[in-house]
Amino acid sequence: MKMMNWLKPAQIVKLTIAFVAAMALGACTTVGPYNSISDGADSVLMLKGHDPVAYFTVGIHTLGKPEIKATHEGATYRFASEENKAMFTKEPAKYVPQYGGFCSNGIVYGIPWGGDPDTWKLIDGKLYIFGGQSSRKYFLMDEKKNLQLADQYWTSEVKGANAFTHRYYRLLVRVPHYKTGAQLEAEWQQAQSGKPVAQ
Repeated sequence: MKMMNWLKPAQIVKLTIAFVAAMALGACTTVGPYNSISDGADSVLMLKGHDPVAYFTVGIHTLGKPEIKATHEGATYRFASEENKAMFTKEPAKYVPQYGGFCSNGIVYGIPWGGDPDTWKLIDGKLYIFGGQSSRKYFLMDEKKNLQLADQYWTSEVKGANAFTHRYYRLLVRVPHYKTGAQLEAEWQQAQSGKPVAQ
């Protein structure tokens, strides 16, 4: 593999161990392309049971009812009302969360991890989920650039991959523009002070 040429031997060993462990653990759990949970009869439940349509219609993350649900591309969505379910089934692509419901800021770095239904934003008529307020604010510091990066990594390597194994691969083999939480926080603080952020 070409990417291994620039890795140090210790990194190759760590990557191999992490990959083998991830494959072993992945074989024992339900792993898919979505940030989902299992709840009752719904083994691939999106948004922890929150209604995807409510983000658009009432602007509040709202729990759906287990008895009002629909399936789209192998994932189950719950709804607060039959009306919301009808809106979803008519046009599901309009309402599904981007990047499989994973934290949008994580996807900027090719890392499918986290994503809380109570931390979100509608951008250009699409639903983006974040892994917490910090992830949201870091993403929004440069929304246009981060959308481009997240779209790129989602399309080129994350979508359709085993999220569990890909997560650990990208935690070891980081993208060129990777930034730690501390670096992002420093940039955010600098942006709040009105000073130009160093590139």
